[in-house]
Amino acid sequence: MKRTGDLKLIQELNRSIVLDTIRRYGPISRSEIAKKNELSPTTVTSAVQDLIRERLVNENGTGLSSGGRKPILLQFSPDNHYLIGVSISYSKITIADMNLEAKINQKNVYLTNGYTNEHLIEYLLELLHGFLTERKDNRICVGISIITQGIVDAYQGIIHHNPKLQLNNVYLKNIVENRLELPTWLDNDTNAYVLAEKNFGLYQEYKNMVYITIGDGLGAGIIVNDSLARGVKGGSGEFGHTTININGKPCECGNKGCLENYVSWPSIHERLITAIKNGKNTLLTDLSNGKNESILPEHFTQAINAGDELANEVLNEVSFYLAAGLVNLVHLFNPDIIILGGEITNNNKLLFNRLSHLVEDRSLKTLYKDVNIKIASLGEEFEMIGAASVLLQDKFQFKLTHDEIRLNRST
Repeated sequence: MKRTGDLKLIQELNRSIVLDTIRRYGPISRSEIAKKNELSPTTVTSAVQDLIRERLVNENGTGLSSGGRKPILLQFSPDNHYLIGVSISYSKITIADMNLEAKINQKNVYLTNGYTNEHLIEYLLELLHGFLTERKDNRICVGISIITQGIVDAYQGIIHHNPKLQLNNVYLKNIVENRLELPTWLDNDTNAYVLAEKNFGLYQEYKNMVYITIGDGLGAGIIVNDSLARGVKGGSGEFGHTTININGKPCECGNKGCLENYVSWPSIHERLITAIKNGKNTLLTDLSNGKNESILPEHFTQAINAGDELANEVLNEVSFYLAAGLVNLVHLFNPDIIILGGEITNNNKLLFNRLSHLVEDRSLKTLYKDVNIKIASLGEEFEMIGAASVLLQDKFQFKLTHDEIRLNRST
């Protein structure tokens, strides 16, 4: 006799399999769903009834008959529900109303106004409450999905360490759920981005992926054999805090010579400003309208593409150090693909060309020959698609173990 808990798990797994099949292949008939997943017709019918009742699926026309009655086709219904996607960075909090295919219905961006620690959390709660209050339609909110930088325990919903925002051991999932009474998900931002590429981007066929984001810091999201590598406390992927120079620059983490201090945007910006103050002529001054402290990543990329000497000197330095880090990732994880994201990667073909050559030269040939280095494919809304992916991956797409598949197919 199966325990109640086992039966409930099997039913949830079946429901998730059926929903994901309809989402990926719809319009599709019940019999096709059963054949694709080796499920019994009774199991599929029961799951479909639940999904229709919950307005996640609808019947949409009929298919071709193979001799009997024409089959009724099923279609995913992403717009009857919505989720709230949230991205927290040092400078801003972005909140979006999104459907179940990560399409943005409304997005608001709020400056953090210098808030940190508990003041930032209270500010976030106020913003979320106001944003939710504006939802006046009959759609169902499935939950809130939050991403941020730092060491994040996605399983327990804890921000263990975010030095820039002074967040340490913050049980954010519980805080938000208790205040707003909605299921809440929390994850590291780069983990979210690699999930987004895997579920919605151009690189879904790859099973071993590393996503690198270059921004205020430097992070990595890692997928190994189709599963996200998180580590014990969510610390997997702290790529920026790998050491490349034991006698190098001091880092806020307490170490010296961390890669982040050589390739992140703040470090690039600092080098540019120092060179300008020392009398270096550069197109960047014109691009920032003479306000050198206001030089942005897009100005840097524009100057690179225009052949600016200073911008290209700094790009060469960044490429040299970043390539050293990427070689380590190639040797550690042997990925199919390395995806580069972040503002300085946009429209920056020179960066990709230089990195490709440097990584190829320094890597073991056997491990590098099948590696692709590509630009992120999700465009300007990658943050919000990433936030949505955390919730959607967990709520609607179970990753099955061999035992779970065996149990599922025996019912």
